[in-house]
Amino acid sequence: RARMPAHNNVLPNQHFHKRWMDRVKTWFNQPARKHRRRMARKAKAEKMAPRPTGGLLRPVVRPPTQRYNMKVRKGRGFTFEELKAAGISKRVARSVGIAVDHRRKNHSVESLQENKQRLLAYKSKLIIFKGKGNLNGLEAATDEDANMATQVKGDALPITKPVQELQFRAVQSSDDSVFHKLRVIRSDTRLEGLRLKRKREKEEAAK
Repeated sequence: RARMPAHNNVLPNQHFHKRWMDRVKTWFNQPARKHRRRMARKAKAEKMAPRPTGGLLRPVVRPPTQRYNMKVRKGRGFTFEELKAAGISKRVARSVGIAVDHRRKNHSVESLQENKQRLLAYKSKLIIFKGKGNLNGLEAATDEDANMATQVKGDALPITKPVQELQFRAVQSSDDSVFHKLRVIRSDTRLEGLRLKRKREKEEAAK
């Protein structure tokens, strides 16, 4: 017989027969899945060799809004203006590992120049095998360079985030109290209307 609780409390209704052993979830296949993912990455890298395992080359962009525009990240693809400035055809770019985005526009000269230099750096390290067809200005590599080609693990040109240097200055001791200044400004703002009213009444009384 259960004892009734004191005052306005919950009635005791314990459940002690839930068969918890039927609800236990195991994760014994975790090591096998880890091995399977590793083998899949290895097979994918061998299939796409000698291209970089990180995929296509992406531009450097800044996220929208003031909250995030101080960061840099990879964008979807290079604009037509950036490809033209680097001397790469938009039809050839996709075939040599460069992502192209026909929607994105350059709204600043800085972003155009930054991604242009990124394309030129990639172009200087690019090794194109013979038999790629019309390259529109890009030259195929020699047999010696082709034999020396190695696969890059990860992104071809990783994005380095800018680090702002901190500037320090000596602490200047002053007798002025910032708290007192703030209180004076607050008081002047609060009493501005009353002081104008008194000044106006004084001028009318003097007439």
